Amino acid sequence: MLDAALKAQLKTYLERLQRPIELIASVDGSAASQQLMALLHDVAECSPRVNVIERDDGERAPSFGIASAGEASRVRFAGLPMGHEFTSLVLALLQVGGHPPKLEADVIEQIRALDGDFVFETYMSLTCQNCPDVVQALNVLAALNPRIRHVAIDGALFQDEVAQRQIMAVPTVYLNGQVFGQGRMGVDEILGRIDTGAARRAAAKLNARAPYDVLIIGGGPAGAAAAIYAARKGIRTGVVAERFGGQTLDTLAIENFVSVQETEGPKFAAALEQHVRQYDVDVMNAQRAVSLVPGELLEVTLANGATLRTKAVILATGARWREVGVPGEKQYRNHGVAYCPHCDGPLFKGKRVAVIGGGNSGVEAAIDLAGLVAQVTLLEFAEQLRADAVLVNKLRSLPNVRIVTSAQTTEITGDGQKVDGLRYTDRVRGQTHHLELEGVFVQIGLVPNTEWLKGTLELSRHGEIVVDARGQTSLPGVFAAGDVTTVPFKQIVIAVGEGAKAALGAFDHLIRTPVAAQPA
Repeated sequence: MLDAALKAQLKTYLERLQRPIELIASVDGSAASQQLMALLHDVAECSPRVNVIERDDGERAPSFGIASAGEASRVRFAGLPMGHEFTSLVLALLQVGGHPPKLEADVIEQIRALDGDFVFETYMSLTCQNCPDVVQALNVLAALNPRIRHVAIDGALFQDEVAQRQIMAVPTVYLNGQVFGQGRMGVDEILGRIDTGAARRAAAKLNARAPYDVLIIGGGPAGAAAAIYAARKGIRTGVVAERFGGQTLDTLAIENFVSVQETEGPKFAAALEQHVRQYDVDVMNAQRAVSLVPGELLEVTLANGATLRTKAVILATGARWREVGVPGEKQYRNHGVAYCPHCDGPLFKGKRVAVIGGGNSGVEAAIDLAGLVAQVTLLEFAEQLRADAVLVNKLRSLPNVRIVTSAQTTEITGDGQKVDGLRYTDRVRGQTHHLELEGVFVQIGLVPNTEWLKGTLELSRHGEIVVDARGQTSLPGVFAAGDVTTVPFKQIVIAVGEGAKAALGAFDHLIRTPVAAQPA
């Protein structure tokens, strides 16, 4: 199952096991079960502290639990944790085997002190780059607290279960049989939701923070670059980020960042955070800014009620997927309406889907989906596709792809629970058509995250923050960088440069601003 090179790497990792562990398998006569047993025996060959036990314990088949020897398992995988989830498997082996997780001591203590019984189920896809973060976060909770259990379920392997629960987006997390959440989430966010006092305690800690010289709102490429450049100037720097990495976390492949021939979005995001943490930067993850108040010290209020004070602010809140804005879109979001073909595509295997958007993102999505689904219909508002010629030619060569131009999507239809079609108007002939579908993937660009800044500083008609050549906004002491600004061409490499420029602009502002007289 595992090649020699991978087994050699795994053997090195498993040398860190501090206690014996058992891999407790529940299997049947399927080919997937045979593959699972082959995988488990390969893992066991890499360490004398790993033992494989086959036991019919009523769990999903094929699946296996990871447990300390003689104990019940609290971490379980239903399916083969390969692809993006192989790292999740390795980390689970180490953590159950006593190797300490890379968490702050107070976070570990918070996990161990959780009061309650929690059974988590995560439906994931082996091609999803967002799923591992969720799986790994819940696994570490289960490894540290005996009252927490977690099973990661490969949705493509357990199709009947997915259909029964009408799961049409990954990751989808259940807690004690009820939907807990969808999409990427980390340890901090999960704890904030299940630990009822977490938000209050976090707010109290943040309120006690001394004022910053520069406070950066956003942890994407622009925010990370700004943090590094500010910290290198020796000034007190803080970063507020909902999720460090920003939009790159939703990017499958990055092949245009100079000096990095090819990488995956989540790996790039992890590298950004690692680089930032090499400096004396106060990183505040899983926090969202809701208001900015001008003053001698600028005040930034967070969603948890905390207020941070700073001499200068750099806004790098980035952008999010743009919505079509038609009836049915919000109603059926994650129930047939999706925005990430890499994550959710496998859930539509053998089904009919539409892709809205004929730019590079839309055409790339249609190409990827064509290898999974029965039929792809790509809808473009303009008279011709806007994607690069090489992508368009590839798309046109695929037998199960239909391209419709001059098409205005007017409604996404459904049966009350999930998508069953899409209605569009032919802009040339004026005719209305209805497509029978099981899924709709929206790929029509990005919209800046600036709703919370309306009325505070100048925004363009598209909602972007207006900046000058130094990244300065209309509000003194407030700078902005990246996809959230009016700077043209929204690219990672451009955002990084703009973040560095904004930090240098903020530093220049600070050294030229007179120091307020201290009271006698």
